[in-house]
Amino acid sequence: MSNSTPQIKPVLCVVTSNPIKGDTGVPTGFWLSELTHPLAVLQDAGIPFELASIRGGQPPIDGFDLSDEINARFWHDPAFRTALANSLLLADVDASRYSGVFFAGGHGTMWDFADSPAVQRVIREMYEAGHVVSAVCHGPAALVNVKLSDGSYLVSGKRVAAFTDEEEAEVQTTHVVPFLLASTLKQRGALHQGAQNWSANVVVDGLLVTGQNPASARGVGEAVRDLVIKA
Repeated sequence: MSNSTPQIKPVLCVVTSNPIKGDTGVPTGFWLSELTHPLAVLQDAGIPFELASIRGGQPPIDGFDLSDEINARFWHDPAFRTALANSLLLADVDASRYSGVFFAGGHGTMWDFADSPAVQRVIREMYEAGHVVSAVCHGPAALVNVKLSDGSYLVSGKRVAAFTDEEEAEVQTTHVVPFLLASTLKQRGALHQGAQNWSANVVVDGLLVTGQNPASARGVGEAVRDLVIKA
């Protein structure tokens, strides 16, 4: 998959398994560039990665744009295609095998990340073990319901970025998604750091790395890379 650096454990990269936007019938999934752009940063740094999804196997893809050179680079890589088609079932994952976890975005995440016991377990175990927890765009839906061992929300008092309510309104999905991501993070005590719609915005708070939208994907990858190498 990548030119691994032996002393660094893989980063676990998680995508949604949800293929439809609620009851609209509109296809969705994970946003391809929100996975490939961080992976390119990790791969170029020699950091290995593994792919997982909520249900395992082939996840649904949204934002399939091969005019994006990074998307094309991975899509035409047989090893990546095979790993994606056989993504690990997140519930089976041993969090201790990894140096960190990354949750890619795409609207599909809004229906299967927040309430997943596997998502909550993996994030809690990684974070409490001193490993990186990261997400971009709608990927921070994974953080919404995560509680630490002391019963507190992980995001409480933490600075985070995520797809904003204003961006949700601009793409006309405010009344489609089951909850507004930025608002819900704030309800959990997060210090949401929003930026202008569609502008790159990456926030690092200790081991927590979050990005606002597709433009933030590479920056999230760079922050994860730096934290993993530093560890």
